[in-house]
Amino acid sequence: MAQNPVMPHLVLLPGLACDERIWEAQLPALEPLFETRVTDAHMRHDTIEAMAAAVLRENPGPLLLCGASMGGMVAMEAARQAPERIAGLALLGTNARPEAPEMYELRESAIELFERGELRDVIEPNVVFAFHPAQAADEALVQRYVEIVLDAGTQQLITQNRAVMRRPDARTHLPSLRAPVLLVCGDTDRLTPPDCTREIAALVPHAEVVWVPQCGHMLTMEQPASVNAALLGWLAQWS
Repeated sequence: MAQNPVMPHLVLLPGLACDERIWEAQLPALEPLFETRVTDAHMRHDTIEAMAAAVLRENPGPLLLCGASMGGMVAMEAARQAPERIAGLALLGTNARPEAPEMYELRESAIELFERGELRDVIEPNVVFAFHPAQAADEALVQRYVEIVLDAGTQQLITQNRAVMRRPDARTHLPSLRAPVLLVCGDTDRLTPPDCTREIAALVPHAEVVWVPQCGHMLTMEQPASVNAALLGWLAQWS
């Protein structure tokens, strides 16, 4: 008897102000096994809901969505909009909660500085918080991430931050997910702390959880071998 004749497409969803470069260590491992695409929907739409709708519209058929940080928020929203389309969700360092008031204020303050043309002055001193201390000491790695964020530009940083500030509460629909879910989190993630992953795991009891040691928020860049092993092990059920 034929088993799942339609192989799901794999869509990678970058985080805020990021692009396909954050997946450069994953693509060589994934592309031989799946039709793989990195979406740029977050660069073309101004709400999490619209980004998710674009991912669904532009990628037909059953989907495996792998989202990092804000990309995970978009992936969870896509699962709310079209649960029947989602073959599986891999969520890396993400948060199902709506924006907390203190983070809302911090983002508003940052946006004011972006609007005044102080983009580099905001990004460069704070970028180390995205990494585990061991990786934060790697100047080449940190600079590569800085370049990615700066390349996104002022308007994208403003638009995407506002989208995150107004994101929906994904916790309302997570318990109804039936597709397989993988949760991956750095053990020292300071931007999306491990409690955020634990909360999602409690809402999705069938989720597989992988903790990446000595890793902060930028999992795909910091510990690519560990992330690849987690993804490939989980994706094996479709290959």
